[in-house]
Amino acid sequence: MANTSAAKKAFRSSIKKEEINKARKNRIRTFIRKVEDAIKAGKEQDARTAFKSLEPEIMRGVTKNILKLNTAARKLQRLGAAIRKLKAAS
Repeated sequence: MANTSAAKKAFRSSIKKEEINKARKNRIRTFIRKVEDAIKAGKEQDARTAFKSLEPEIMRGVTKNILKLNTAARKLQRLGAAIRKLKAAS
């Protein structure tokens, strides 16, 4: 346990920040799930609209240090490729 008052405060603030980061990460996962569900259902238009709402959420996660930039780019690229593949199939 922390000994100094500054360390105690840092511990309290880290717990608050952890809760905020968990909520942000969960929100990003939810947006990703919406895109994946639309792709699995074969609904290209729904997948595109969900993807457009996903992009700013993921990039916001990058600026808040929830995700690394390369991880975010990889997720977006793979989901975008899946949507393009869905369009080509139809």
